[in-house]
Amino acid sequence: MSTLKNNSPIAFFDSGVGGLTVLDKVKKILPNENFIFYGDTAHVPYGDKSKEQLIEYARPILKFFEQKGCKAVVMACNTTSSVIYDTIKNDYDFRLYPIVQSVAKILSSLKVDKLGVFATKATIESGAYQKEISKYNKSIKVYGQYCPHWVNIVENNKISTKEAEDIIKNDVDKMLKNSPEKIVLGCTHYPYLTKVLSKFAPEDLFIDPAADFAKFIKEDLEKNNLLSVRNAGKEEIFVSSEPVKFKKAAGIFYKLSSQPILKELQI
Repeated sequence: MSTLKNNSPIAFFDSGVGGLTVLDKVKKILPNENFIFYGDTAHVPYGDKSKEQLIEYARPILKFFEQKGCKAVVMACNTTSSVIYDTIKNDYDFRLYPIVQSVAKILSSLKVDKLGVFATKATIESGAYQKEISKYNKSIKVYGQYCPHWVNIVENNKISTKEAEDIIKNDVDKMLKNSPEKIVLGCTHYPYLTKVLSKFAPEDLFIDPAADFAKFIKEDLEKNNLLSVRNAGKEEIFVSSEPVKFKKAAGIFYKLSSQPILKELQI
């Protein structure tokens, strides 16, 4: 860990625009850091991919981050955190932050008996939220629910369509039958849907784990003396395909810099 440097970048990766919801939260509390984001848009969505495919996609991205000299990599994707983190966690020198495992302890302290989780197929089938939360609190009943269309709704900028609203309402109604006291948006794309979700259930019912995840990252970097000592940071954003489509979808939530920082890079 001594080879890691304070002013080295913090990297993020996800299948598309979803991980920007995490980057946005981290930037707000760590404005002096340099950030690199890689959206693997050529393989979106990750949620229906096998473990072997996810590892195949992740390895070159992580190698790219190594070459960039990153001090930390944020798995800004619930699917990869749930499915491949345990397999790859000891293979790199940078600090590796998986969103599910990092926020589970915080979620376990919620004063609830029933917790819903909206997530991708891979995350739900992995049982990661249930397993990680139960390490700290076995009394919380976790109801996981797969939302097959939500990532594509966000990536294709169809949030405001009638078809999307009908799909989302149907998924929310199904979850509400479990009477959850809180519902975790267990995919980084899902916070983009908050306005639509709030049409069918109270907005404060939903939890975006990204805010707590950002605090966790800051505290860990601070503890390991890895916070930047510069006065300002910058960002670079890479995508594996369709940068124009990415920029349009990202604009719903994330303010992309006016600088030419968005680059297409297949690795």
